[in-house]
Amino acid sequence: MTEIIGVDIGTTSTKIVLYDQTGTAIASANHGYPLYQTEVGMAEEDPAAIYDAVITGLTEVTAKATQPIAGISFSAAMHSLILLDDHFAPLTRMYTWADNRAASAAQQLRERPDAHALYWRTGTPIHPMTPLSKLVWLAQTQPALHQQARWFVDIKAYVLQRLCGQLVTDYSIANATGLFDLHQLKWDSQALQLAQVRAEQLPQLVDTTTQLTGLTPQLAKQLGLSPNTPLIVGASDGCLANLGVNAIEPGVAAITIGTSGAVRVVTDQPKLDPQGRLFCYYLAPNRWVIGGPVNNGGNVLHWVQTTLFATENPDKPLTYEQITRLATQVPAGSHGLLMHPYLNGERAPLWDANARGAYFGLTARHSRADLARAALEGICFNLAHVAKMVQALTGPFTNLQASGGFTRSETWRQILADSFDTTVTIPASFESSSLGAAVLGLASLGLIPDLSAVQTMVANDQQQLPKETNVAIYRELYPIYEQLATAYQPIYQQLAKFK
Repeated sequence: MTEIIGVDIGTTSTKIVLYDQTGTAIASANHGYPLYQTEVGMAEEDPAAIYDAVITGLTEVTAKATQPIAGISFSAAMHSLILLDDHFAPLTRMYTWADNRAASAAQQLRERPDAHALYWRTGTPIHPMTPLSKLVWLAQTQPALHQQARWFVDIKAYVLQRLCGQLVTDYSIANATGLFDLHQLKWDSQALQLAQVRAEQLPQLVDTTTQLTGLTPQLAKQLGLSPNTPLIVGASDGCLANLGVNAIEPGVAAITIGTSGAVRVVTDQPKLDPQGRLFCYYLAPNRWVIGGPVNNGGNVLHWVQTTLFATENPDKPLTYEQITRLATQVPAGSHGLLMHPYLNGERAPLWDANARGAYFGLTARHSRADLARAALEGICFNLAHVAKMVQALTGPFTNLQASGGFTRSETWRQILADSFDTTVTIPASFESSSLGAAVLGLASLGLIPDLSAVQTMVANDQQQLPKETNVAIYRELYPIYEQLATAYQPIYQQLAKFK
């Protein structure tokens, strides 16, 4: 028997888990790093700090290995961008997906007559999150910096280059840049022209199951590994989260609510939304992930906590558990109160960085408990809005595999099951992207027959069944929620211009 390490390079921390061949976690480490937001729209991180978090975590888990380590497999957050010099040293911090300063560049791209054709080739909705938009923005606002760069890379490419001296990007991460032709599995020439970047300035494209070797002798000694230990390039965190919760079969959707959220389903071929509202990302041969990410998940509950439930001591508002307990005292539908949770703009389903949150239907009889429940319902309605678009492409959902911090709350799980009118299954493992990376690595190494072996590795912790009485209420309310979202959208830009 051997063991494998799954590395998940996330937006706020890097999670590293040591697994045996059955997918059982043996040891783990989690190290965070600061997010720099010193100007409006900014969301940057230090690539060196992220690399240090990877090395620290690897050092901790390799020390706890009980069997030989067969390989290290990688997951990483999407849409990251770092500019490097000739010696692979960063010229910038890492621009994260949440950096919104390329909003004007994204708007320019959306207004181009060939915008839909660009989406149809890349499978990536045009939005400030994408490296494409960020590169257009940098070329316009910091042309000297843009021209100085020798390399334009993602965070995983940066980490792998430092680990083994090879600069590569997998199809899955590349697919989320807006620069990648998903039909031909190569960089898109027109997108590169728009970004003012040459293919020679980007990492070499490889499949997600590609193995690299060549750990530096110093690192190999520090980690207690052979320099020839395979590094499996892996895929993006969203795609691997589907794999890690066993949501890779038709009709099985993965729902994630952490700080943000997403709805994703796996198909055997690319599927694209005629209106360009959904992503289509590569996972592995004959496996594509269709879905939509939302900006507003647990961060909305945090706003409710700190704004609506701040006590006389603002440093000690009610806990999330106390707030959700209050929400259970309110019936489904929050006495006719709806909330649009667009507190941080929105990606899917609106793809509008100017989107604004709103309560609708507020009356004097509503309490803070109503406001709290309406917020939880609004988050789930927003995901249901995305799911409706996904199902139009891929067919109905038969089950929801749910992950993220929200799964610890029975109240929130019930609202999700009732909103979707579908059973919600909670896998026992919370680190879905790390496990997904490990499973992909095991398949690459030939230690499991294929990715479907994940079925034997994911234990389901519990199921939440929909309640028909609540389902009936949400069937009545949801169309009003969606109609309001459509009606409000033309007003967002006017509000965004108001100072």
